[in-house]
Amino acid sequence: MILALGILTLMIVMIMSDKFAFGAPPIFACLLLVVTGLSTVQEAFAGFVNPSVIMIAGFMVVMAGLMRTSLIGKVQSSMLALVKKGGYKSYALLLVVVMFGASFPGAGATGYYVLILSLISTIPYNKKMPTSKLMMPLGFATNHALIPFNVALFYGVTVSVLETSGYTGGLSMSKFAVVNFILALGFLAWSLVAYRLLPDHPISEDSEYDEVAAAVEVMPAWKEFCTIAAFILSVVGMMLMNLLGNAAYVIPGLAGAFLLIINVLDFREVRDNMGAPVILMMAGVIGVADALANSGFTAMVGEVVAGSLGTNVNPFILILIFALLTSTCATFTGSSMGSVFIFAPIAIATSLSLGLNPVAAATAVVIAGWNGGYMPVDGMPAMILGMGKYKLPQFWLFAVPMYLVRIFALCLGAIIVFPVS
Repeated sequence: MILALGILTLMIVMIMSDKFAFGAPPIFACLLLVVTGLSTVQEAFAGFVNPSVIMIAGFMVVMAGLMRTSLIGKVQSSMLALVKKGGYKSYALLLVVVMFGASFPGAGATGYYVLILSLISTIPYNKKMPTSKLMMPLGFATNHALIPFNVALFYGVTVSVLETSGYTGGLSMSKFAVVNFILALGFLAWSLVAYRLLPDHPISEDSEYDEVAAAVEVMPAWKEFCTIAAFILSVVGMMLMNLLGNAAYVIPGLAGAFLLIINVLDFREVRDNMGAPVILMMAGVIGVADALANSGFTAMVGEVVAGSLGTNVNPFILILIFALLTSTCATFTGSSMGSVFIFAPIAIATSLSLGLNPVAAATAVVIAGWNGGYMPVDGMPAMILGMGKYKLPQFWLFAVPMYLVRIFALCLGAIIVFPVS
């Protein structure tokens, strides 16, 4: 446990120092895992064959192709119009639009956050509304649907952990959606307050405002149609992961290969996008996360908390503690699902032992697994840090209060919608 925690700490310090290439610290940490005997080579570098990493790497290629279409040029022009106009109202409108868009793919949709982050990264610097003020709030906004009608993933996981723990009282999907809505309102409130805290610096190569659409090379109509179709196929494939199984993970890669074949992208572009620094970051951190879990650290934390809470703990405090533990574990290990299945059964069992209805605890813990993000060591937070060219203190200034506000709103919503007594 000490060795695993030491390597994790070293990796975080290297990321914080900002003296290493983005994506390099996790690779170095994986090498240390092998040298210290904590992991085999296959275990340490398992992230490079992780299905989610393969899926995102393929989708990065598809996104690179989509960015060349006139469709994206039109979307960019609309965003640019708001950015050029500048001001707080435009910022608030962009937030609401992105959160409304998240209603369709649902929270945590990889394709959607990659799309939004990619769009923002191509917008040239504009003093009236610097893109560095957009990358973080709009990136995290992709995880918060303003109209949360697509909550199937979180709902299914919650029902699963409740039934596995022996609870058969059922769970209302509409009420579950209301909890997600309260969480989204908490995020929106913080983002509106935090506007002035966000830094001002360029994140794209262009230093002045210009029409991005003019720089987009016009593709033949049939290539545009094929590229958009490949994008839609990739997004739909990822959304149907529960039905398609393993095939869903490679559909974006196949779509990217198709774009290579029809010469939308050349091989160098495909290679650079599949091996982008953010992909190295995601792949490398998985080995570190697995080593931490295999050491027994996360399970030990859960047992200690369950044993020390006692029988007089306030229900809200109980739910809050487990939500913080789950989200923190997911943040540092990169495994939302794994963290949920460690802490949710403990939270449910603790609630039942105290004579409380466990639905609120299960709901908060499951949703919390996808609402950490205050450390840029996994997926979307890593992409936001890298693509936004933020220093770690700048990232924390927005992300840490956002995290606390979200978790508090989530637990409050869960206990209001699902009374524990």
